[in-house]
Amino acid sequence: MKSLVVFALLLGAAVAVNGQVASHAPTGAVKQVPPSASPFDVSDRPVARVNGAVLTDRDLLREMLQIFPYASQHNGFPKEQEASIRQGALQMIIFEELVYQEAKRRKLTVPATQMKQSEAEFRRQFQSADEYKQYLRVEMGGSEQLAQERIRRSLLIEQVLKSDVQDRSAVTLAEARAYYDKNPARFQLPESYAFQSVSFLPPQNASADQKKEVLRKATEALSQAKKTKSYEEFGLLAEKVSEDDFRVNMGDHKVVEKANLPPQVVKALAAMKAGEVSDLIQIEQAYTIVRLNAHAPAVKRSFEGVKGGLKTELQKEKYERLRVGLDKKLRAQAKVEVL
Repeated sequence: MKSLVVFALLLGAAVAVNGQVASHAPTGAVKQVPPSASPFDVSDRPVARVNGAVLTDRDLLREMLQIFPYASQHNGFPKEQEASIRQGALQMIIFEELVYQEAKRRKLTVPATQMKQSEAEFRRQFQSADEYKQYLRVEMGGSEQLAQERIRRSLLIEQVLKSDVQDRSAVTLAEARAYYDKNPARFQLPESYAFQSVSFLPPQNASADQKKEVLRKATEALSQAKKTKSYEEFGLLAEKVSEDDFRVNMGDHKVVEKANLPPQVVKALAAMKAGEVSDLIQIEQAYTIVRLNAHAPAVKRSFEGVKGGLKTELQKEKYERLRVGLDKKLRAQAKVEVL
């Protein structure tokens, strides 16, 4: 659920280029942008009809800017994403119109105190009275009553979404626990190793002499590596002599899952204690030396450790399922035309 939907009316100043009045008030909070700074061109051209109610390109642009709020700074939408952004925005403004019409069908109302509070909150988004008057003139045709209706419309949409989606999407601790118990693999942390390396790589199609040279350098580095006493000493050696990409980071591979390591490296690491340096490890024609920093056995994350994030995740999924279900239900009873 987008928060404080009435504040989205501010977006009107960002897209008001011809002074006409928009037919649809969007949801979500968006910063005001002066009309002269807008890179967009809108003409209030109809883009959809929902049971006869017309939605325009101005409504569509508002929602597109909700999806990609950086369009104003970038002088438009990314070309490779514009079509998908437009399609997503079109489906959302149609959905919001369906929800608004459902609110009217249910004869829902907005309490006077809530309406007064929302109007005051909306006005506070403007830096001055003159700025608010400019908004009314450009986006609402000078009609404060029309602005109030747009606020009321957004609050009615909120009411339906709260009762039909938000309130029903709550996930209890018991439900989260049941999911945790039914999906143990999701919470299993695999065995992993944290280590550093010094590696020597032969050139492509290396000759016999080149292969011997790689082995000579690796053997010499092994003697130096065995003398190191700390992470820093081994890391400095890696920076000085190693030929792999990790040399720029003191040879540090950070944490790597066991399944993602060559079997030769796993065999060596499994026989080591933290702080120990391996012998030469040959992988095809390359040689590496590793220093074990830490070994983490496979372990299942506890429910206590994951319950907060899991509840949030499950609630978001449930919210979206309910929202999609409401959308399908309302569309099944409506006439929707994309123009």
